[in-house]
Amino acid sequence: MTRLRSSPPFDGTHLTPLTVVATALMRAVADEPSLNSSWDEESQEIVIHHRVHLGVATATDEGLKVPVVRDAHAMRLPELAGAIAAAAAGARSGEASPTDLTGSTISVTNVGVFGVDAGTPILNPGEAAILAVGAISDRPWVVDGALAVRKVVTLSLAFDHRLLDGEQAGRALAAIGAILMDPVPTLVSAP
Repeated sequence: MTRLRSSPPFDGTHLTPLTVVATALMRAVADEPSLNSSWDEESQEIVIHHRVHLGVATATDEGLKVPVVRDAHAMRLPELAGAIAAAAAGARSGEASPTDLTGSTISVTNVGVFGVDAGTPILNPGEAAILAVGAISDRPWVVDGALAVRKVVTLSLAFDHRLLDGEQAGRALAAIGAILMDPVPTLVSAP
């Protein structure tokens, strides 16, 4: 995060771990479109969505709400960070309309803010997947054959097996993890 925050494109941007993970998720969706799909009951087929409307699970005084950032796939990290912050603020203040809280095609949730390492998020109806971000903490990690302390996070992906399988989900998680290992090169050029 420190390297990203000090990069010129992000000067003045309110970057959070969630916004960085959300941007990495957008990259994974571009490589694995089935993450952004739904089941059409009437036609009995999978529908791949070409626009990503990102649901952002947000804790509010009235319970969990999921405001939607529309066309998140087309946003660079600074723009996505602002859109996520605005969507969450609208949900927390009660100003989010029903339209603001519906129509997501994939979601992200940050269970780490509660000190939780991992969780099993529940899919929003109509979505193929939801990514949970656990707590980021210093942990022992092997780097080039030596033990070192590194920032580590656990990501959990819940998904609808009618729409994608474990191999696709695993590849997507691996891609997100690879981006997070060194986010600067990838996220500076995103989307």
